[in-house]
Amino acid sequence: MSGHIYIIGLGPGDQNLLTIEVATLLPNLTDLVGYGPYVQRVQVPDTVQKHSSDNREELDRARHALLLAQQGHRVGVVSSGDAGVFAMASAVFEAIDHGDPSFKETEVTVLPGISAMFAAASRLGAPLGHDFCAISLSDNLKPWEVILKRLRLAAQADFVIALYNAVSKARPWQLDTAFELLREELPLDIPVAFCQAISRENEHIEITNLKDAKASMGNMQTLVLIGSRYSQLLTTQQKTWFYTPRSIK
Repeated sequence: MSGHIYIIGLGPGDQNLLTIEVATLLPNLTDLVGYGPYVQRVQVPDTVQKHSSDNREELDRARHALLLAQQGHRVGVVSSGDAGVFAMASAVFEAIDHGDPSFKETEVTVLPGISAMFAAASRLGAPLGHDFCAISLSDNLKPWEVILKRLRLAAQADFVIALYNAVSKARPWQLDTAFELLREELPLDIPVAFCQAISRENEHIEITNLKDAKASMGNMQTLVLIGSRYSQLLTTQQKTWFYTPRSIK
């Protein structure tokens, strides 16, 4: 009997930012599969079996979920933010595509979540008001040379850039190297925002410019947003906002 896999985006952290669709589904699952910290933060009845694994075990995690589904389980595969953005949705479909042919019989539903870049953008104002792109600085799954090429081309195309996985204990040098490259292509006064743990207790936002931006301003929970040549800072009585106009000339 084939079960069902639900690929779930948990949002940035605050339970209020969990979609109603996901909140309604979670108690009706039999199993929850995902990276340990994400699984542990999900509030589900004791009847839901939790399966935690390490952050670099995406394909093994996906295969495990598929095997559970083949046993008739209703399995939730969870990711923070949106599961389709540098997360588990792609891993599940890769496991189906290249795994046992019987995996293709499994029913799959993907449920969206609020991505980190959208949660951060809402705090900042409207930095994604015009064309933008998202790039992961992690070189676990792609060569560093590819990352540098994409960064340079994105800067030349004048996209607002959202950097995921920008800082890691294993690669503390990469973000500063990325900033050095971007300084070759972009004005030094464009705004850069370091957005840490949005919606969680340790939320912290720091806005600077490309000239002064440095990796030490972030940590493993930080998303970095780099403006385009048209992005602006607007200071009101409330706060300083970071926005990108919808039209450019």
